Amino acid sequence: MDNKEPSGKKQIALNIVSSKRSKHTGFGAGSIDLNNVSPVIIDQGEAKVDVGAIHAKSKVEKGIKFSANREDVPNGRLVWVVWVAVDRTPEGQLYGGATACEMWIDTEARRGYKVLADHVNKLDAALKRKIILDGLTDEDKTALKELLVTRNEEWWEASSEELKKALEV
Repeated sequence: MDNKEPSGKKQIALNIVSSKRSKHTGFGAGSIDLNNVSPVIIDQGEAKVDVGAIHAKSKVEKGIKFSANREDVPNGRLVWVVWVAVDRTPEGQLYGGATACEMWIDTEARRGYKVLADHVNKLDAALKRKIILDGLTDEDKTALKELLVTRNEEWWEASSEELKKALEV
């Protein structure tokens, strides 16, 4: 089978660019800048930044076969991916968006459950500076807040009251 695109058709691609000015114009000029978003994994009460989650290759996801059927993972533990977007204002930087999406992981059985569309939509929402942290337990909220404050207390102080209220315990 020939994998070449028919001539005349433009190939669609996802462009990820840095904050440096891009000279790219024309077809596919719209870009998603992921430089200001970090994935935080909350697993068993511990929050850690794991950049591998951007490509579904975080430490907890490696070696796991995922299903979109929750019943396929009856002995799974709940693991959260929280997309945290950093915003830049004239006053400085702050945590601008934070959204949480669940995964269920059974490490022994090497099985997992997640809804990829939910992860993508929540990433998009975080980039749009939304706060959606429904489902996080008090322990999860405490771990996430502690990580954010420890990473950069100035950013935390400058963040919205909505984010601070969402992480109150």
